[in-house]
Amino acid sequence: MGGEDLHIGRYAETPDIRTASDRTIESMIDRLPPLDASARVLDMGAGYGGAMRTLVRKTGCEAVCLNLSETQNEYNLGKIRAAKLSDKISVRHGVFEDVPEPDASCDVAWSQDAFLHSDQRAKVLAEAWRVLKPGGHLIFTDPMQADDADPAVLQPVYDRLQLNDLGSPRFYREAAEALGFETVDQEEAVSDLRTHYFRVREELLANYEKLREAGASAEYLDKMAVGLENWVKAADEGHLAWGVQHFRKPA
Repeated sequence: MGGEDLHIGRYAETPDIRTASDRTIESMIDRLPPLDASARVLDMGAGYGGAMRTLVRKTGCEAVCLNLSETQNEYNLGKIRAAKLSDKISVRHGVFEDVPEPDASCDVAWSQDAFLHSDQRAKVLAEAWRVLKPGGHLIFTDPMQADDADPAVLQPVYDRLQLNDLGSPRFYREAAEALGFETVDQEEAVSDLRTHYFRVREELLANYEKLREAGASAEYLDKMAVGLENWVKAADEGHLAWGVQHFRKPA
């Protein structure tokens, strides 16, 4: 549904999941200073690597895709080879709480909708701080709970992804600033999160029988549909937050 990306999209101008996902990448690139062949970008939780392939094609920068899933990493390596980008993009197996990169080696630390899976999010931000050069940028999106959200209300949302909690805009700002980051911007765009989960559920139901024929169990699909509905409901009730979070390490 999302093509090479599994990330929340920008839906102001399109209902198409793939197009909306591409526009999230474009909106993040637009917020950064111009990148060129001398820039090095680390994607923390790169998944299938679509964002970095797009970024490298658009800017010519060097990129490192850090990701825990060997299956996703193998797929990413195949796409990198097919795109003839092996000289520009490397894939590293690892976790973002312990990044296998040297201190002050990156100009940008990038992530899309991945930090929520860590139970040590402050450590993740500390690793971003460590690998960034002075003047470097941390830019990411993450499904978050609103600053004043009641955790008890969000339990169905946590349950879908086997989480104990979510970060919040206030948490990320305070944790980042405690490390020394400057806050550049914390966008509020939860409507895109709401639309994304609504559209993914819509497509899942529209393609239910095809997915069953392809091997997905009814139990799995039904559970996913309920989980997505819980995210939409929580967004409608004001319990969630989402948007580009942008911080800078002082020069």
